[in-house]
Amino acid sequence: MTLRLVHLSDIHFGGEHREAVAGATAWIARHRPDLAIITGDITREGEEREFVAARSWINRLAVESVVVPGNHDTPYFDLMRRLFAPWERYERHFGLLSEGAFHRNGLAIAQINTARGVQLRTNWSKGAISKRQVATAVRSLAPAPPESLKIIACHHPLVEMIGGPMSGQVHGGHDAALALSGARVDLVLTGHVHAPFALPYPGGDGRTWAVGASTLSVRERGAPIGFNCIEVETDIVRVTAQAWTGSHFEPWRTWSIDRRPIAG
Repeated sequence: MTLRLVHLSDIHFGGEHREAVAGATAWIARHRPDLAIITGDITREGEEREFVAARSWINRLAVESVVVPGNHDTPYFDLMRRLFAPWERYERHFGLLSEGAFHRNGLAIAQINTARGVQLRTNWSKGAISKRQVATAVRSLAPAPPESLKIIACHHPLVEMIGGPMSGQVHGGHDAALALSGARVDLVLTGHVHAPFALPYPGGDGRTWAVGASTLSVRERGAPIGFNCIEVETDIVRVTAQAWTGSHFEPWRTWSIDRRPIAG
């Protein structure tokens, strides 16, 4: 039996592409995926009204959802709030930032927040991940049955997209990628670069893959507005980037990823 996931990112409410958001809503209602995974930058500037719009939209989707924040989900213009309460608005609408895992038949998802309100570098939009965050995520996935697909959901790509329109420059990203490969995580789902991609992580057995989704905002970066449909079967995962045509979504590119054999 195929497990179908929809992977959305960088919707940027306050600057969303309204027709594409409506089209994604219709696609989800028509295809009935088992779960939506939303990998951050839900808002444009972390404003209260943007969170209200985002929460209302997610509540209307005909699917259960797992959500992680992105760098745009901190208050963009309020420095004091960024310093002392960067996730207050996010948590008001989406609950406390979780380091646990979402478990269901055939699936285990750990959430990692790679965004920071402020950092000791000029560009606060870039990502960071700690060894503690990685270890906690790996532990939270450990109880999953061997046949479960193990997923990490975070905002910033831990390794850079080849030829990507921008970088994540994640502090600790390379070491985290090696650790997740060694822990036999299957997929690491991200956003941030506003372009879809799939590539294998270094290290391990080569079967831990980074998968990035495009955007549903007006902030295009040389790739079609869109999202990913992820279809999980016993021995393969198919990632299809859905692209907005101006009236509907249609498949744009597909990656086929061999799953690692279940340890006997």
